[in-house]
Amino acid sequence: MNSYAHEPAPFEFSGRVAVITGAASGFGLEIARGCARAGMKLVLADIDAVGLAAAVSELSAVTPCVSARTDVRMAGDLEALSALAFETFGAVHVLFNNAGVVLARPLLETRAEDWRWMLDVNLNGVINGVAAFVPKMLRQGEEGRIVNTASAAGFLSVPDLAAYCVSKHGVVVLSEVLHQELQSQNAALGVTILCPAFVSTGIIHSD
Repeated sequence: MNSYAHEPAPFEFSGRVAVITGAASGFGLEIARGCARAGMKLVLADIDAVGLAAAVSELSAVTPCVSARTDVRMAGDLEALSALAFETFGAVHVLFNNAGVVLARPLLETRAEDWRWMLDVNLNGVINGVAAFVPKMLRQGEEGRIVNTASAAGFLSVPDLAAYCVSKHGVVVLSEVLHQELQSQNAALGVTILCPAFVSTGIIHSD
């Protein structure tokens, strides 16, 4: 008689709530579209108010959707986004820390303000998102997931992309540590790192 390991039930997306930063374009917008097709309710955030309004106009025809112009560098903006999400829908099940920027410049020509900008958006933006949402997601006690957008650059050292690579290496490490700490608590939350390579998303125009 054969025996099989118990497989967990697949995650049910329909009716659940997704929060997506960087939702006005690129990966964020495509993630939002996929979540909408799966029947998820959406909380969209981006610093680009015009692009965000266009995304909301498109996606609100498919699923319940709210939005807030959000600068992920600002912890207060993420706290306000978290309050909006929980006050509107009562829960958050998937958090996509997706907002990101890039600037190609040789290391010795990378200015202090370039370092601050990329680290603030790419790394501190994820830190702020985790701080604003994960404690509340833990308290709600439901199955969920944190998806942090890093990059293939999070595992590589690429000339002219020092600051970008450093920021994305940081996202990878942060995500791996968060995964281990949540596992140690037997939490119902999982962690995924999204690591795309070269994709035409418009990020090269972020500066």
